[in-house]
Amino acid sequence: MHKIATPLLLMFSLACGIHPAAAQAPTTRPSPLLQSVPARIPPPDAAFRAAFDAANRGTLDDLALAGFAAHPLAGWLEYAALRSRLDTLPVARGNAFLARRQGEPVATLFRADWLAALARRNEWQAFLDQWDDTIDAATLRCLRLQALMAMNRADAAWTAAAQALWRSSGRSLPAQCDAPLALLAAQGGLTDALRWERFDKAADAGQAGVMRAIAAGFGGDDATLALRYAAYLDAPDANVADWPVTPRSRLVAAVGLAMLAKADPDRTEALLPGVAQALAFGDAEQGRVRYQIALWTVASYLPDAARRLAAVPASAWDDSLHEWQVREALARRDWAAALAAIQRMPEAQRGDSRWLYFAARTRELTGDGAGAKALYAQAARKPDFHGFLAADRLDQPYALCPWLPPPAPAAKLAVARDPALVRAVQLYQLDRRGWATREWDAALARFTDEQRRLAVEVAQDNGWFDRGVFGLVNVDGKRYPDEQRLYGLRFPLHHDATLRREAARNQIDPAWVAAEIRAESVFDPNARSAADARGLMQVVPATGAAIAAQLGLPWQGGDDLYDADTNIAIGTAYLRQLMDRYGGQPYQVIAGYNAGPTPLARWVAQRPDMEPDVWIETISYKETREYVARVLSFSTLYDWRLDGTALRLSDRLRGITTGPRKGFACPAAEPAAPAPRTPPARRRRG
Repeated sequence: MHKIATPLLLMFSLACGIHPAAAQAPTTRPSPLLQSVPARIPPPDAAFRAAFDAANRGTLDDLALAGFAAHPLAGWLEYAALRSRLDTLPVARGNAFLARRQGEPVATLFRADWLAALARRNEWQAFLDQWDDTIDAATLRCLRLQALMAMNRADAAWTAAAQALWRSSGRSLPAQCDAPLALLAAQGGLTDALRWERFDKAADAGQAGVMRAIAAGFGGDDATLALRYAAYLDAPDANVADWPVTPRSRLVAAVGLAMLAKADPDRTEALLPGVAQALAFGDAEQGRVRYQIALWTVASYLPDAARRLAAVPASAWDDSLHEWQVREALARRDWAAALAAIQRMPEAQRGDSRWLYFAARTRELTGDGAGAKALYAQAARKPDFHGFLAADRLDQPYALCPWLPPPAPAAKLAVARDPALVRAVQLYQLDRRGWATREWDAALARFTDEQRRLAVEVAQDNGWFDRGVFGLVNVDGKRYPDEQRLYGLRFPLHHDATLRREAARNQIDPAWVAAEIRAESVFDPNARSAADARGLMQVVPATGAAIAAQLGLPWQGGDDLYDADTNIAIGTAYLRQLMDRYGGQPYQVIAGYNAGPTPLARWVAQRPDMEPDVWIETISYKETREYVARVLSFSTLYDWRLDGTALRLSDRLRGITTGPRKGFACPAAEPAAPAPRTPPARRRRG
């Protein structure tokens, strides 16, 4: 939240702006006493909630609906009421709703449902009357083609639209497209050239089923060849000698072998030379296959990884493969090879704090202490996992330059009164997350950057904490890097009394518990994953029941995990159990919390005595590797939020909670590089 800046903080903010002569300025922890006044948006009352429930059941009559005409969520209430009767709703009523709500997110959602219902009812003219050319959903676009067919309007424009749909994807199209595409074919609008065009897209996407469907439209030798191509994706082999030596044959063979490499890189490597020779593979095809052979070998730390990486053509290398080359060398403890792999990375990639840190680490391990120190100093300027580790290596404060904008109460109040934002927050309070996000996006599309930041603050005032993640830094395809410094918004803190109590009860670092909640749910007590993990710490019901029984907590079922106090008590006790099981090593516990016990056991067995920083970097699952680093860096930031100082991260990841604590400081600005001088006589036009 926005804080009142003390003179010290104002001076510090100038330093982070950054003043050219600034030294490291100490970072003050934001005080809860300096928060701006919360802007509360009243949640829907009991009467509205009852009406909303009735609307969702299809039992809210029009008279009751009219009683809420002035409510901020009147449009959404009516939408909920109309949804259950779309198949019998009078056309005039549906059209009137769209007219009244024109320009609102609810109208966009209703229009899609209404068009689908009108199609089911064969109300084709009504469908066309309500069509919006901005709609890009393939299902609705195909229904529009059906509507035009029904109205005898399958003209040249219809043909062009149907052909564009055909070209749009190499993946399967909705069943609603079958009739228009059948008519297109019957009218001669699907030429063999168009069929092959989409066939190639399907091949490139690895869609053998789509390739077979397209093959059915060919005749004679073309059909036979197309079916052979499709079969190759399912079971690649060496039998390509009688294929035509064409770009299409090379594409299909390269895709098939690349797909095989994910499951069997050894067999793929054995097949590649013969197939490549028969079809005259170029660098593109060789690169596509050898990339996958190398990637799936190194990602599993199989033998021959280094050789297979070396066989990938230079044109096929990307950032991911460069990273895996480093990890493969780290896993073998070949520090010189790891350093060489980092040095082969593109300059921008080498400048990331992760690779600055490991360049320093491997220099240190190969005896170059001075070179290591210089690289650690660069990495330590970053307020992230590897930056904090680098600062530990140098025994210096952690880099943190919080942005503390002064309170803007009038502007904040105006944002809190914005109708779209009110609707967004109230829909969130009704647990209609998708609808709430639509209103949120509509509001942000109109807001200035300051209003957007204030909207995040308003959302968090009302318990919608994840807006600090989804409303800042990366928004609608635009990046705002300075907003990374809005730590008070990006790292919300709630239920901290319960968090501290349960952490103390289980002898767990409270900053770690807060970090787990931030990583798992962003403090949303009603969060639920696809795997049925629930609540703040994303506990599955089976684990919740078992731990509740051990703790003697009341347990009525999985929904108890939506209670914040219960979830924190159970989740923190579970962390304690994992700590006891894995020898008190938080970095391994965090990996197991994310990936589960089986992968963790494999990683521990493979690299039992490896240093934690290298062990984390060589975790084979990207999600878990990033998760461990994220939770540990979040722990450092939450330590700052809770206490103003932090445990050394290098101690924290080993479970040492009694070691020295460190402060935070904003690094001095680096001198700007002089601009290159352009000779005045050499100006170029345009």
